[in-house]
Amino acid sequence: MPELPEVETLRLDLGKEVTGRKIKVVAVANGRSVRRHQSAKHFRALLEGRSIKGVGRLGKYLLVALDSGDTLVVHLGMSGQLLRVKSVKEQKPKHTHVVITFTQGGELRYVDPRTFGEMFVSVLQPKVDGAPAASGAGSMSDGAAIRRQIHELSHLGFDPIEDMMSWDRFAVMLHQHRAGLKSLLMDQQFVAGIGNLYSDEILFTAGLRYDRSADSLSATEVRRLYRAMVETLADAIKHRGSTLADEQYKDLFGAIGDYQGQHQVYDREGQPCRRCRNPIVRVRHGGRSTFFCEHCQI
Repeated sequence: MPELPEVETLRLDLGKEVTGRKIKVVAVANGRSVRRHQSAKHFRALLEGRSIKGVGRLGKYLLVALDSGDTLVVHLGMSGQLLRVKSVKEQKPKHTHVVITFTQGGELRYVDPRTFGEMFVSVLQPKVDGAPAASGAGSMSDGAAIRRQIHELSHLGFDPIEDMMSWDRFAVMLHQHRAGLKSLLMDQQFVAGIGNLYSDEILFTAGLRYDRSADSLSATEVRRLYRAMVETLADAIKHRGSTLADEQYKDLFGAIGDYQGQHQVYDREGQPCRRCRNPIVRVRHGGRSTFFCEHCQI
């Protein structure tokens, strides 16, 4: 956590809240959060005085396009939060590591208790002929363009919301792998944005077991999986993401998500399957808990 639906919820709200605003000052309280930079001072210098042109996303990464052509990249890791506050006088939560203050008022706060997440500025790379490259502000909804522009994210696989593809193409990609379906869905180099929670939900919706070999799927099963992936993620975005019992995920304004009430299998061990009424099973797979229905998933 958070996964693609939670990050997309933040993107939608951020786009409305910060686009057009100018960054006045940046404060860094924990250098680990900006560890890709040589210093916190270097990180601040790339942001202060810059205006925000737009907000995009690729997988679990938030992308804030700046008027310099650079991009502020935010990854929330396991426990990160982005919070928008109207007044700088509002008390800061514990583990607030980065604060961005706007000239028009208010702050954007990056909170991360476990510091697995990070923020960094991806600097616009010049073209081969030395001319400046085009700004990324207009390509924040094009996954392929984002991977080309932001070299730090070039390793990411396709984004199931931003990069639509044909079933035939998806089948070719699946059949190149012999890994189990859950492991493959969670491989960020194959598909970006899906983690432990939504892989379980997607596979239940598709009626497929977590340990089915990716190259064993029939054409019908490939279509079921692709449809389940897109529809499950879209539904979770509509419900503003999932907030679990620890309430670690909160949206830009500190509110919890609503999709946890729609979960079919995740964290429902022993509870009746909503389809067949048999109990949901939990197993350990790849060091993580996996939830599924033995009767509905084959």
